Amino acid sequence: MRSDADSLVQMGATMIYNMEFDAASALFGKVIDMYPKHPAGYFLDAMVEWWRIQADRRKKNNDEIFLNKCAKVIVHCDELLIENPKDLSALFFKGGALGFRGRFYAGRESWIKAADDGHVAFKILQQCQQLAPGNHDIMLGTGLYNYYASALPEQYPALKAVMMFLPKGDKNLGIMQLQAAGRGARYAATEAKVSLLQVWYQFEKNPLEALPVAMDLYTRYPKNPYFHRYVGRCQVMLGQWTELEQTWRSIVNRCINKHVGYDQQTAREGLYYVGLALMNRKQLDSALTYFYKCDEAGRFLDEDVSGFTIKVNMKIGNIYDAQGKRSMAIEQYKKVLKWDDRQQSHEEAKRYINNPFSF
Repeated sequence: MRSDADSLVQMGATMIYNMEFDAASALFGKVIDMYPKHPAGYFLDAMVEWWRIQADRRKKNNDEIFLNKCAKVIVHCDELLIENPKDLSALFFKGGALGFRGRFYAGRESWIKAADDGHVAFKILQQCQQLAPGNHDIMLGTGLYNYYASALPEQYPALKAVMMFLPKGDKNLGIMQLQAAGRGARYAATEAKVSLLQVWYQFEKNPLEALPVAMDLYTRYPKNPYFHRYVGRCQVMLGQWTELEQTWRSIVNRCINKHVGYDQQTAREGLYYVGLALMNRKQLDSALTYFYKCDEAGRFLDEDVSGFTIKVNMKIGNIYDAQGKRSMAIEQYKKVLKWDDRQQSHEEAKRYINNPFSF
């Protein structure tokens, strides 16, 4: 594509990550008008829907739109591949559309569909690597496959049967490929860093590696709640009390002011962590205010009692204990025992019933 289209692509990508979805979609519409046969505009327009889904995790309004846009990308790519089976752009964007569709299915726990799309995408991107071995953008896809093909069966043993006949992954190679894409990719650098953030935080449980990536992404895209949350979560894992309180207060304020993507789930998470920070500073009445609000939010958000609701009720009991309100504390712990056992919550509640919480 000409440089004018390329600049629109770069501008639109920045808009996506800053949650300016309508503006990004309008720019990609111009790219499609300029290059109606090139798959880039269609693929990037699908990415707008991908990030709309990430911004509003509970709603599924955009699921079908995203899947239809991915299908459109694949159709355009297939038309080009009929003319030239080695068309690099067509292979790259077909692999990308299948890869992101696979990630979508994994997020919705449709594991067989996810595995099928991931396998086909990986094979296509391997073809791309043979055609353009120095292309760092391609390493986003191969890195994702290598990492998750190895990591997912470890985390979800039931997936071993689903992935038995697929190429084996390599976690270390996957991380190296994602790091290379994050450093050197022209178009996929940000998405590679997003993937690295998920790898370090969710799967490797390594906040020391995750926090610099989260900070880099949030500094570049300060309107993105996804990056904002990960900064706060890493700070929580690292016990950075001053920083995490500041981060989560900022998040709660943006939820109150209804910034795009700062949804009710994000607000509940923020209320819990601000309450935790206040409790750590022994500002117990203020902490209770946040915990009550967090508990109240859970009643609107959850069909079943969530891990957050269990944790916040345990903390409310802890504060009652610290305030000398023993009977009220025991009522909280008994409430936790009535709910499902999450992360040994029953054992913890029984311990506090027998031995009051104290700082």
